[in-house]
Amino acid sequence: MKTLVKSVFIVFALVLINQPEALAKKEVKEIKILSNPDCNHCKEKLEHNLKFEKGVTTVNVDIKTKYITISYRPDKTNPDKLRQAISKLGYNADDIKAQKKDEGH
Repeated sequence: MKTLVKSVFIVFALVLINQPEALAKKEVKEIKILSNPDCNHCKEKLEHNLKFEKGVTTVNVDIKTKYITISYRPDKTNPDKLRQAISKLGYNADDIKAQKKDEGH
C-alpha cells in the first residue's frame, strides 16, 4: 500500500512539474478605451455585449469620462480585439471608428 501511495504521489508531482501553468494564477490585465457612449442604453449595451467576448472578466462604462474599462485575460484576447468588438457594436474605440451606427436611441 505504501508503494502505491508513493507511486501516485510521484506521478502527481511529475505532472505538476511538467505543467507549471496549471498552478499559476491566470493573469488579468486592464485597459481603458476612449469611446463615445452618451446614455444609459449605450452603457448597458456595451457592458452586456463585451462580457461575452472571449477572455473578458469585467466591463465598466463611464458615460461622463467616455472611457470603457475592461479587465481581460491576455492569454484569451488582446486590446486590438477588444477595440474591434467595440467598433462592431457601433461605438468608437480609441482611434478606431464605429463600424455601424447605434440605432438604439
